[in-house]
Amino acid sequence: MGVFVLLPLVLPLTAWPVARLAEQRLHPRAATWLLTVTACVLALCSTLCLTLLMVVGTAQLPGNPLPDAWSDDEVREAVPYDEVAGQAAIPALLAVLAGCSRVLWRHLRVRRRAERSLAGLPRRTVAVLPDPEPYAYALPGRDRGRVVVSTGMLDRLAARERRALFAHERAHLAGGHHRFLLLVQLAARANPFLRPLRTAVSYTVERWADEEAAGVVRSRRAVARAIGRAALVSRPHAVLAGFAAPGPVPRRVAALLGPAPVVRVWPSLFTAVGVAAWTAAAGTTISALSSANSAVSLFLVLKAATPL
Repeated sequence: MGVFVLLPLVLPLTAWPVARLAEQRLHPRAATWLLTVTACVLALCSTLCLTLLMVVGTAQLPGNPLPDAWSDDEVREAVPYDEVAGQAAIPALLAVLAGCSRVLWRHLRVRRRAERSLAGLPRRTVAVLPDPEPYAYALPGRDRGRVVVSTGMLDRLAARERRALFAHERAHLAGGHHRFLLLVQLAARANPFLRPLRTAVSYTVERWADEEAAGVVRSRRAVARAIGRAALVSRPHAVLAGFAAPGPVPRRVAALLGPAPVVRVWPSLFTAVGVAAWTAAAGTTISALSSANSAVSLFLVLKAATPL
């Protein structure tokens, strides 16, 4: 295995260029899929790397439940710096598990709180709450979910802006954007180097919903006005923060006032975003191959060292 077992821990750095360029140059839908898949693959590879290091690191500790042969010199030579890296992987992996568990627990808690706030209301696709505080969010559910909006928000928007707002929130539900956000949050907990991808996806899902809303109302300016006005009157809301942040509003408004993004499956290599995308793809592939090579090699070494 050699140093290849350590590569998945640092290869997420190769995805940093595409995180910035993809949100600027790619269609928001393509950027969301690209960044989310890249983050998930790199997070799984780095977690597998920590697990392999932990196996070798704990095998030599007294009182461990693993076979004694797993701490032989032949096994420990398969991993570089096994004593330091192996034992350091133990608290690191525990921190990953604790962080991911906290993200999942918070996500479920916010959803339960939101569902309780709608108890007693008719089961419709739109729930209007008699609340003077202005807010709106998409609440995913087992069916198609619901759009939740307060009367305070509706009172501050014109008719066409309301239509744009509802189209935006429905796009979140139709695209399953909460799943993308949850996956990149878990990935960022698994490897802190993936936090720029989490930030980028938080922006691209909002841009994705903006473009879908612009197609429904047939006016990019109307959506831009709705976003700007909603951002001016809205305040931080506990439930809204659990599903998606509004993102950099000035950048979203500027993007809507410009031309519509071109739908591309994959960028050309002869562009800046193409170079970044292919670099991230290469880093992801190398990370996956390194993790697979390390896992298979360690499995064969442990199998050979395990007495029949």
